[in-house]
Amino acid sequence: MDIFTTPILKEMKDPIVHLIGDWSAELNIWSILLRIALVLVLAAIIGCERSSKRHSAGLRTFMLVSLASTIGMLVDIYINQTYGASFYLISAAIVVGSATICVNSMLYSSKNQIKGLTTSVGLWTCAMIGLTIGAGLYTVTIISFFALLCCLSLFPTFERYLKNRSNHFEMHLELKNSNNLGDFVTTLRKLGLIIDEIEANPAYINSGMSVYSVAVTINSAQLKKYKTHREIIEALATLDYVYYIEEMK
Repeated sequence: MDIFTTPILKEMKDPIVHLIGDWSAELNIWSILLRIALVLVLAAIIGCERSSKRHSAGLRTFMLVSLASTIGMLVDIYINQTYGASFYLISAAIVVGSATICVNSMLYSSKNQIKGLTTSVGLWTCAMIGLTIGAGLYTVTIISFFALLCCLSLFPTFERYLKNRSNHFEMHLELKNSNNLGDFVTTLRKLGLIIDEIEANPAYINSGMSVYSVAVTINSAQLKKYKTHREIIEALATLDYVYYIEEMK
């Protein structure tokens, strides 16, 4: 007996299944077409959101990973119903495979920043949504989809606000001369910033450039109350010996 046809889950009928009919909860050609169409639409929406922000994983990547997850779950359910198996081997492999793809899609930039982390996690979450669609859990799928879309589209503004008001932040610093590092450190301390760590950026070794990653803590009560990270960075950028400076996201 398949876990999705147990008496308990029959009593807890999916509200969407109740609306469109019991055929959508069964494994037949029409329910398969519905699930595949649904996963492609939902994945395309997430993929468009990521592509519009020029992230590494875009429309087709999200659609293909989600489609593979749905197909994997459909095959597992078919095997279980036909041969009485009690495991979901293909779905488990899909989870591992999608996690591997997500890790490989992350990039380590020349500014000591990890790029694509949110997109990678979003891709993995989309793969999980593909599994729920394949399992016929339509309501769970729709709720999870909107939760994912909100996390990717609505919360970045709130996240930026929290980061900008945090007492801790990191800077990518490029100096005109390595001898100016001492002057920069002195300036930070005068402003009421505690230097947590200064690290020479290995990507620029032997390039002739003086590039550093600087982690600081705002210790001044005045800075905490009136200044944002952006304003502090803009003030430091006016120093004559600073070639370029920006906050690391």
